[in-house]
Parts: sequence; structure tokens; C-alpha cells
Amino acid sequence: MLEYIIAVDKDDREIGAIEKLEAHKRSMLHRAFSIFVFNSKKELLLQKRHSGKYHSAGLWSNTCCSHPRYGEALQEAAYRRLREEMGFTCEIKDIFSFTYTAKLENNLVENEFDHVFIGYYDGEVSPDENEVEGYKWSAIDSIKSDILENPDAYTFWFKLIFDRVAEAVEQG
Repeated sequence: MLEYIIAVDKDDREIGAIEKLEAHKRSMLHRAFSIFVFNSKKELLLQKRHSGKYHSAGLWSNTCCSHPRYGEALQEAAYRRLREEMGFTCEIKDIFSFTYTAKLENNLVENEFDHVFIGYYDGEVSPDENEVEGYKWSAIDSIKSDILENPDAYTFWFKLIFDRVAEAVEQG
């Protein structure tokens, strides 16, 4: 089924709809979000992307990431995908946004205006097995060490923004 997402300009102003895979084939700038959920011990809930994903399959990443559908509000989309992928919702807050471009496998390109959300949660996790291959709670220092030792085990965008998110958590 085709899914249409939101093409944007460099200032995150909507310029139209584009089919999701087409946006990645044509390197079109589009709106996205990345959610980082921590527990009360300040451990991050990491997800291992399903091996059937069209890019970055089998890599560790932040709790949830996706794109708002065309016509869907950003925050609404973030809550929807967190529930769909990880089986729970929690309060999340938009802490910063940035743009990045990354060449991926399969001749695809990420060109995203990414909104980064942070939340806290201590309950049950029930991921969708078609989206998530695995998950774990990990301490910030453990993740930093593992990224240095195993950089190819993590998604590009996660490595790009993890330190900034970790700093926000450590500062409260």
C-alpha cells in the first residue's frame, strides 16, 4: 500500500505530498521524527529494526522513528507510530529539530527534516514483530561505548543525534 508523506522546504514548510519510497529514491526533503524513550533509570529503549525494512534493516536505533502522513499533524503521527511500533504511548516532548542527508543501501537517500522527541516510560513494551526485531533498555554510557566499538550496528541518524539527546537527558 502506498503511503504519502510530507515534502518540505529547508524551513520545514510543507510543499506537498510525496510517496514515501519515492521520497527516498529522489532524495526529496521530507518531514520525519525520531522518538527517544527513557525509563526512570535514564536507560534508553533501543529498537532493532526488522530485517525486512527497506533500509537500515537489522540495525539498532532510537525507540521509534517515522514520518507523518500527508495531512497528519506531527505530534499525532509520533504518538501513532510509537503505539504501532512499540505497543505503548507516553508523553513526549519535541526537544529539537535538524536536517540531514545520508546515502543508504538500495540506492536510497535519507533527506529529512527530523523532529526529535523525548519521553519517559517504565511500563510494558509490546513491539510489532513486523516492525521491530528486538529491543533493549541500555544506559547512556553503554550505548556511547558500543557505538564506538560497533558503529555499523547503529542507524546513521541515531549516531548523528544520540549525544545531543543524551546531553539533554543528563541535564534534566
